[in-house]
Amino acid sequence: MLSLQVQPYRMLKKSDAAAYCGLPAARFEMLCPVPAVAYPDGSRLWDVRDLDSWVDSLKTGAADSDDAILEKLG
Repeated sequence: MLSLQVQPYRMLKKSDAAAYCGLPAARFEMLCPVPAVAYPDGSRLWDVRDLDSWVDSLKTGAADSDDAILEKLG
């Protein structure tokens, strides 16, 4: 049996982004350096891919991204 969890949306409201990261909404923006994407109508949403990258970077021993490695070499 295979159990998959699929994120239905790429862009999340603040409360959903906080829950996705396992943080209370009140502390999410204080702790998370990922900027929200500003839409033309003034709404602000967080990209799941950016949140994933941030959480991955918090893990000890996490491998650097290709861009980070090139920047260190450059």
